Amino acid sequence: MRAVTAVTDHTDHTDHSHDTEHTDHADHRDRVDHRERARRTGHADRADHADYSDTIDPRAPGAAPRLPGAARPDRAGPWDDGLIARRAAGQPGGTLEADPRSPAAYDVQSDRDLQPRLDALRELVALSRTRLDAGTLAEAGRVLDEAAARRRLSARHTVVAVAGATGSGKSTLFNALAGVPLAETGLRRPTTSAPIACSWTDGAAGLLDRLGIPGRSRRRPLQRQHDEAALDGLVLVDLPDHDSAAPAHREQVDRVLALVDAVIWVVDPEKYADAMLHERYLRPMAGHAEVMFVVLNQVDRLPGDAAHQVLDDLRRLLDEDGIALGEHGEPGATVLPLSALTGEGVGELRDALDQFTAERRAAARRISADVDAAADRLRPVYGAGRQTGLSEAAREEFAGRLADAVGAAAAGQAAERAWSRGANKACGTPWLRLWRWYEAQRTPTAPVDAPGTPADEGATARQRVEHAVRAVGDAAASGLPAAWGQAVREAATRGAEGLPEALDELAADTGLPDEDGARGCGAAYPGGGRPPRPGWWPVAVLAQASMTVLQVLGGLWLVGQIAGVVPPELSVPVLMMLAGIVGGPCVEWACRLAARGPARRYGQEAERRLRDAAAACGRARVLDPVAAELLRYREVREQYVRVAGISTTGR
Repeated sequence: MRAVTAVTDHTDHTDHSHDTEHTDHADHRDRVDHRERARRTGHADRADHADYSDTIDPRAPGAAPRLPGAARPDRAGPWDDGLIARRAAGQPGGTLEADPRSPAAYDVQSDRDLQPRLDALRELVALSRTRLDAGTLAEAGRVLDEAAARRRLSARHTVVAVAGATGSGKSTLFNALAGVPLAETGLRRPTTSAPIACSWTDGAAGLLDRLGIPGRSRRRPLQRQHDEAALDGLVLVDLPDHDSAAPAHREQVDRVLALVDAVIWVVDPEKYADAMLHERYLRPMAGHAEVMFVVLNQVDRLPGDAAHQVLDDLRRLLDEDGIALGEHGEPGATVLPLSALTGEGVGELRDALDQFTAERRAAARRISADVDAAADRLRPVYGAGRQTGLSEAAREEFAGRLADAVGAAAAGQAAERAWSRGANKACGTPWLRLWRWYEAQRTPTAPVDAPGTPADEGATARQRVEHAVRAVGDAAASGLPAAWGQAVREAATRGAEGLPEALDELAADTGLPDEDGARGCGAAYPGGGRPPRPGWWPVAVLAQASMTVLQVLGGLWLVGQIAGVVPPELSVPVLMMLAGIVGGPCVEWACRLAARGPARRYGQEAERRLRDAAAACGRARVLDPVAAELLRYREVREQYVRVAGISTTGR
């Protein structure tokens, strides 16, 4: 720790500059020696494409140990995970779990829960592209892209950013962890103008390229002491001040924070409650607590119990921000007090980082937290307020409105009257039928465009259809998020185009108008034409004909008697005429009574047929497209539930 204190003393700016220059020369010599060794061993191309400008020599003292026979992580081709695990276990048949630092641990332990969520999010975005605008899905698409980019890179490394405000001492802490003054410290503000990376293990070139950190800003740590944590796989990134007056610095902070696996937030006793820190960063990142460290730096400046009081207040603020604190074995942010200048507490942070990187799960936790955040942003888009869909009552109401528009009830009544007229024509007296025909000829025909004519009824029917479509669209969209409700209404509106004309054609094709001018009155006729006649009609017709014959014969007999052709006998012809005159209306009245039930059933059947036909037409044109849209929403809803409902990695 004394060595750490010596190299991190930011008050001695002259010594710091000298040490930095000395370190740069030493690093340059190491790099030249490494490339020379690589050239002699046939790996010159590997040396030219180093992970960072100050490359660790794997054979140098203090370098991270590498298992015999294990492929280099920065070399092309897959790792021999099984070989690494077996040799780590010291057994030919060892398992992957034998080495928790194995890169395969990322796949085995983390991808089991994370991969289904990413697949569901990808399917969710694909199903929603035609229904939602690009801005709504932009964050989910970014999460998928960044997750794919991160998972293609090294799983052995954990990228941790050191972030803080001006004067918080984050660069001093960065140097203390590295054991060498890599980041510039001092009184000038802002000190850090560009991210600086320090990697403890080879193979992090791809990760640093993704962060946009150039080779000149890549460093290596000082040789580690035997009693210090190894920090194997750690990639530490020192960020510019997040409250810098330079907009470019803040943009770099925001960009890198969106890409790293974890963050160390460095706060000081003066600005730990800064509103900008809590409102712009900590509160929006509350869901990332498991990949977050919050360290209270400069505790050496606090007298007595002031450090504990400030630390307690910091925990209170973090709790108000919604950040879970992992203080009792629970998942959450790690909060530590330390002094980067004196070295107090730096060892505890180093141990926590070593355990954190050894788990090889930070990247998966960060991606899982990003998926959680994306799901929270999409909740208003996919979260329904209640059970959605078209109820049976709404479907029946829609069918009833269409039946009213097409005149199903009027058609049923017309069919009933038509059946009754058929019975009257077949069974009525000839004299009454002749009188009705005469009256029909005398009745004038109404003008075509007069109010109440079929033309006016057609306009009313169209309005009824449009109202029915709007009502069913609103019922189907009730409870849906705004975007999907609008899509359902548009589906209903598109299906309603041409529906009134289709209903008119349906009414015309299923029957012929009757004498009353009702539309679709013959809808119940099986093949069009006239209603069928019951079996008793011939008997009634014969009886009515007999009554007519009796009247005619009785009349002729009386005429013959008056003319003197037939002997006078009034009783018989009078009785015959009376029987025909009274019997004819009786037969007609009896037929009307007998025909009332069948006529009513016939009209009801006609109404039912037309209602079913109108309902089928409305179902094919409106309800089916609406149901398809609702089914699509249910599919994306199921995918959203998978995205938001599966337990996050490590929880």
